This record gives sequence, C-alpha cells and structure tokens, in this order.
Amino acid sequence: MKRLDPNLLLALSTSLALVLVVVTSSFYGETPRFLRNALLAVACAGGFVLLNPRLLKMMRITPRPPMIHRDAPGTAVWAGLFPLGVMFAAAVPIFWPGHDYGLLVIIAAVWTGVTIESALKSVRRA
Repeated sequence: MKRLDPNLLLALSTSLALVLVVVTSSFYGETPRFLRNALLAVACAGGFVLLNPRLLKMMRITPRPPMIHRDAPGTAVWAGLFPLGVMFAAAVPIFWPGHDYGLLVIIAAVWTGVTIESALKSVRRA
C-alpha cells in the first residue's frame, strides 16, 4: 500500500475517540463501569459493521459508497465531523460528572461503526 486511505484514517481517528469516550464515561460516570462500557462499545460497533450489510440487503437498499471520495474533496470535510462529534461526546462526562453514560457510549460506537464500515468498503474496492 503506497498511501494511507483517508477512510482508514477516519476510522482510526474515530476509534481512538471512542476509546476516549469509554475512558471518560467510566471514570467520570455514576460508578466505575469500565468493563461494561468497553463491552458496549465493542458490541455496538462490531454489531453495526456485521449486521448493517444484511439489513440493507433485507430491506433492498443499495449499498452506500465509502464516506470519502477522491472525486469530491468536500466529503473529507463532512466526514471529519464524525471524530469531532465523538470527541465532544468524550468531553460530556468531564463537564457533567456523576451520570450513567451508557447511551453516549452506544451512540459513539455506532458512529465509529459507520466509519469502520466505510473503511472496509474502501479497502475492498482498492
């Protein structure tokens, strides 16, 4: 591989931001629930990547292309909002500690699953 794929970099940055969400929600949450939050993140992101293609086939929806296209440079800017949103989600437990942030972890994991799915599509096409 001569160059790094932008979709792969997007998935990596969003995954690292998801790790930050798990850590902050575990340490600043209601009670220390690191194992639960980590399992939620892995299960939701992995479940999205594995089950979304089957759901699209079952609903007869055409598969989407990867998020970042070389022909349209503006897609990189719009796709960059995914890691930014997950990073903002990681900051929420720091400013409002003492709550259960399981739903926040699930939402961040699904967004991460979207970027991972995009990276897998991009790698398969190359």
